[in-house]
Amino acid sequence: MIQDIDYAAVAPPLILAVAAIVLLLADAFDAPRRVLSLLSGGSLAAALAAVVALAAGDRRATFCLPDGLRSGGPASCSYVADDFTLLFQGIILGAAVIVVLLSLQEITDSKIPVGEYHFLLLAAVIGALTLVAARDLILLVVALETLSLPVFALSALRRYDGTSSEAALKLFLVSVVSTAVMLFGISLVYGATGAMHLDRIAPALARLPADLDPVAALGSVLVLAGFAFKVAAVPFHFWAPDVYQGSPLPVAAFLAVVSKAAGFAGLAIVLALGLPAYGHVWGPVVAVLAALTMTLGNLAALRQRTAIRLLAWSSVAQSGYMLAPLAVGSHRLPEAVAATTAYVALYAVMNIGAFAVVIGFHRRGTTKRWDTLDDYRGLAHRGPAVATALAFFLICLAGLPPGVMGLFAKVVVFRATLAGGVTWLAVIMAINTVIGLYYYLAWAVRLFTPSATSEDYDAAPGLGVRVAITAAAAGAIVLSAAPQIVLRTIALAT
Repeated sequence: MIQDIDYAAVAPPLILAVAAIVLLLADAFDAPRRVLSLLSGGSLAAALAAVVALAAGDRRATFCLPDGLRSGGPASCSYVADDFTLLFQGIILGAAVIVVLLSLQEITDSKIPVGEYHFLLLAAVIGALTLVAARDLILLVVALETLSLPVFALSALRRYDGTSSEAALKLFLVSVVSTAVMLFGISLVYGATGAMHLDRIAPALARLPADLDPVAALGSVLVLAGFAFKVAAVPFHFWAPDVYQGSPLPVAAFLAVVSKAAGFAGLAIVLALGLPAYGHVWGPVVAVLAALTMTLGNLAALRQRTAIRLLAWSSVAQSGYMLAPLAVGSHRLPEAVAATTAYVALYAVMNIGAFAVVIGFHRRGTTKRWDTLDDYRGLAHRGPAVATALAFFLICLAGLPPGVMGLFAKVVVFRATLAGGVTWLAVIMAINTVIGLYYYLAWAVRLFTPSATSEDYDAAPGLGVRVAITAAAAGAIVLSAAPQIVLRTIALAT
């Protein structure tokens, strides 16, 4: 079967694929580091421009089955560039540009091979872009693995570093297990429905014979478990803190923002488009996962003494908030997906900004590496702008004014959870929000507390980090100034 390809629809990942090949060839001919970094960042910006162009025009779909055309538009398509897809592709590409900026100094300091690094980074972004556009289970798995496989190598690119190798091995083993679980679940769903496209799976499940109901229910839960590994939901979270700490810091930022955003987009697509008929099965499972994730993540974050591990456990807790609206099951599911999408979008800006400041601060001082929370004491006296930016991002994550975007994000998921009738989960979410206030504010207070040591350090980050911090701060300020407009736009997209 020969299918027509709409190259405009697949333009964003296609641009990055061509750029990745060119970058690999340029590295083989010993192109300068700056040229390779510029090519990587420029290709991401070009892909982002393609997303904006698609958003301004007609929505597209490609790789469609010939017998899947309906009046009013295509159906049974593997790749769909609708508003939901374009929103997440914009988030992913914007965050990826910031990751490239954050990588400029890290590549030099850690002696990372620049060509390999940027090639793998672009390959992972291609997987993320494809994942949020996938509308059949085969493409979902292929895209998820295209996102995951390069990250293994990215985590281990600090050669001769034992912690980096350990992080890559843990991530690899967890990802292999999660993929096996997900594939088993997909095989059960396919066996019960005889379909791979989500728009065909949903009606097939709605009229499924009673004897196949246990098969489809188990398949739905296993597919959910596979995505739970990817988004670091408890009890599938144990890889996240060690991987964040052992990986190069820009890679940790990539995992915390880009990979997590793509994972939640894929989860929302599967649950909302393919498995709504089994919302009564996966809804309670998601509720338990959300409660455990936010609670354990916050309690573990209280005990952390290093910035990276605190951000890692905070990221786990944030996954619980993102999962909470989906616990409503098939009841008010569109509203729940919109709430999760809004939280992911706002969280991406807040977290990438916090990582940007930590990466800028994580430079070598006179005698040691600065990474514990107590090392941040007095930062406001040495770098007022950097300290103010970090305090603002932490306040946003805590959900306090003037970081209104964080407050609105939590209100949106709280309201969606209550509207779906999962009141007990909303109560747990409120309690965890109060717990999260402590460790975010405790870190922020350290920034303005005089340091007990007289040892000096360089508080001025490099140019790439400064640009990244400025971009993230500008985005956070804009979102905090007009959160209702942003949330309304996201609701329309979903």
